[in-house]
Amino acid sequence: MTTKQRFEHILAWFEANMPVAESELEFENPFQLLVAVMLSAQCTDKRVNMVTPALFAAYPTPEAMAQATKDEVLAYISSVSYPNAKAEHLVATAQRLTEVYNGIVPDNIDDLQTLPGVGRKTANVVCAVIWNQPMMAVDTHIFRVSERLGLTTNSKNPLQTERQLVKYIPETVIPKAHHWLLLHGRYVCQARKPKCKACGLKDWCRYVN
Repeated sequence: MTTKQRFEHILAWFEANMPVAESELEFENPFQLLVAVMLSAQCTDKRVNMVTPALFAAYPTPEAMAQATKDEVLAYISSVSYPNAKAEHLVATAQRLTEVYNGIVPDNIDDLQTLPGVGRKTANVVCAVIWNQPMMAVDTHIFRVSERLGLTTNSKNPLQTERQLVKYIPETVIPKAHHWLLLHGRYVCQARKPKCKACGLKDWCRYVN
């Protein structure tokens, strides 16, 4: 089986079995998604969704959050991972959005990555989810699943994984494929105890075969 055929089989299975694949983060606009994704670093979406309603109620816009202190924001997000650093980044990002981008979240990864605390993965998520751009954000789930399925080979870091994936996934499919692989890793192809017997992809999986 060629790599191209492996991709075709796996993508077809996802399309047939997971036609709806979306972010599990709860948000209503680009600013809220950006904040939620920043908070989700090394933290579960479930935990993020628990803290963001009160945070967004207090700071509904970049302009509002830009006026807050780090400690004020920290009070809302203290239960997420690395809350001190994230609170500092959120305030600084809100200030830059207000001062440089007129309170509007940029629609490209280069400008997004100028925001404090925003790396390539976060920028890719925002561009893919909000603007449906062909950006593949690679987290630990996608990194693991891609290697196990054989979609990537000997990838050393997320950027290598991203480049190998986008080489074979059609641009129109990339935003959804990000969620396919992420959700599959979160609920089926788990790190410690993958549910291989229940997995519909086992016929094409290098980890099993």
